[in-house]
Amino acid sequence: MAKKQKIFKPKARVPRGFRDRLGAELISEREMLARISAVYEAHGFDPLETPALEYTDALGKFLPDVDRPNEGVFSLTDDDDQWMSLRYDLTAPLARFVAENYDGLPKPFRRYQVGPVWRNEKPGPGRFRQFTQCDADTVGAPAPYADAEMCMLFADVIEAAGISTDDFFIRVSNRKIVDGLFEKIALDGEADAQTRLTVMRSMDKFDRLGAEGVALLLGPGRKDASGDFTDGAGLDDQRIETVLSFLASGPESSKRDTLDVIAEILGDTKSGEVGLDELIGIKASAPDFETRPILFDCSVIRGLEYYTGPVFEAELTFEAKDDKGRPVQFGSVGGGGRYDGLVKRFKGVEVPAVGISVGISRLLTALEYKQEAAPAAQGPVVVLALEKDRMATYQTMAAELRNAGVRAEVYLGGSNFAKQLKYADKRAAPVAVIQGEDERTKGEITIKDLVLGAALSKNIEDNKEWREDQPAQFTAPRSGLVDAVKKTLARHG
Repeated sequence: MAKKQKIFKPKARVPRGFRDRLGAELISEREMLARISAVYEAHGFDPLETPALEYTDALGKFLPDVDRPNEGVFSLTDDDDQWMSLRYDLTAPLARFVAENYDGLPKPFRRYQVGPVWRNEKPGPGRFRQFTQCDADTVGAPAPYADAEMCMLFADVIEAAGISTDDFFIRVSNRKIVDGLFEKIALDGEADAQTRLTVMRSMDKFDRLGAEGVALLLGPGRKDASGDFTDGAGLDDQRIETVLSFLASGPESSKRDTLDVIAEILGDTKSGEVGLDELIGIKASAPDFETRPILFDCSVIRGLEYYTGPVFEAELTFEAKDDKGRPVQFGSVGGGGRYDGLVKRFKGVEVPAVGISVGISRLLTALEYKQEAAPAAQGPVVVLALEKDRMATYQTMAAELRNAGVRAEVYLGGSNFAKQLKYADKRAAPVAVIQGEDERTKGEITIKDLVLGAALSKNIEDNKEWREDQPAQFTAPRSGLVDAVKKTLARHG
């Protein structure tokens, strides 16, 4: 007898570094994006949407590794063997769009964009391979005035996202200052380009790894907690000491002190002097600069190579703990800077540009930790369907509620009463509307306050008079459906 062939069943699993999202988180993200987008639009930025895939050569040398397109990004070839990559960020696609439509765009061109980006990098706590960014950029405006506006805009959008100004800083530095550092340690030659990039990426980890971890990355390399090894930049001890002194130089007790310290460290390097002048210009161009959550800080590097001037990072400063009581450090939840050479790759002429990018997914995760337990999203009002031949009546009830601005649905999974209530509980429904044969005959409905009912079931010794004044279940005229439901919802804000 022949063996029965085993039917292959794929394992249901999500790829590492990716995740499914449902309900409350998506609603929170949508609301946060709406608040941030409103700030962008109030400042005169228009929305733009670009494709998820770009030709890899459009991203060019700004990929994490140009020789291996699938390192750092996710890439594939199309039907004519051209490499395409899922966008690594929203800035490179913007540069391609501006170059392609340059003559028809107003200059400066101000746009914001919201969408997912993908990075083929090692995932970690709060770090995913797909996440949402929300960018704003000004193309065609030179430093320092547009840069000052970006600093202020950055602070406004982080606050609009729900973070108090006491819980974050916009940290500002300048890539030209880093160029001055490379001049100081004799690492500014054309042959040193790859080493400079490695050094910058190492410096960019200063907030997470500290001086000891960055020293290893600047020198022989570093093995992380998982055992993975990252090759170092191979600098000698003297150069490493100079870089670490640079990173530890700020912020000082005041913004003026920080600029003074930067000037002392860089001495008379040409690039450092230009970068320092641009930071002074940012401070002079931003109203009430001293009272805003903005700091100058040399440790802000930004790992991508395309930055050419001021760079920014939004850093959270509040303390948080995970469900095991361990401290969680979030650090940067967004960044940006000036990139005057990005459009030049397409046009052949330099086009000044500056922008910011907010990491929405990371910011939402941070807010959840800060609130310890985010309130569960309220589900829809559920209209129970107890009589199969009355489905049109139940749909009419739900439509009346929706027309009055109340989120509502009809249960469609059968007529079992207990199962319908169980469904309403799983949906986090605040109210169930019930009309069986008895209620219908009397021209009534029954309103079941599921939120109050759950609370009373946990506190059965509550004051009797209070429970009688706020019954968890009551009847109302069918004509008063909307008023009865709204009154019940109002109990719980």
